[in-house]
Amino acid sequence: MRMLHTMLRVGNLDLSLKFYCEVLGMTLLRRKDYPEGEFTLAFVGYGDEADHTVIELTHNWGTSSYDIGTGYGHIALGVEDIYSTCAMIQARGGKVTRQPGPMKHGSTVIAFVEDPDGYKVELIQIAKASLGTQPATVAVSQ
Repeated sequence: MRMLHTMLRVGNLDLSLKFYCEVLGMTLLRRKDYPEGEFTLAFVGYGDEADHTVIELTHNWGTSSYDIGTGYGHIALGVEDIYSTCAMIQARGGKVTRQPGPMKHGSTVIAFVEDPDGYKVELIQIAKASLGTQPATVAVSQ
């Protein structure tokens, strides 16, 4: 078994795709409208779904926002240089809600950004060798 994707319900698919693709550097892997069900699914990620876990953005037509809830945690992405990544995200219009620095009660350097729906995206500074061959840039949290 392996993890395939994490699904997030989004209020504005175009804004969410802009954030995940243009701000965080993911690629839109596939998108499909389901007119009978009145929803659209868009899958984004840093590599092909055959080899990578991706994010499924679900847009239910006619729904512009959701309550995120208190039980949702986050999706984390490793980054090689958290400071330059945060600067790049801000330059692309992204909102950094926690500047890079050591996590509370620890030494791991983390940061958080926020997507258009209010989901937090966690960045974790990790060694380049730990990232594998695919570039990574970010994570999602509440």
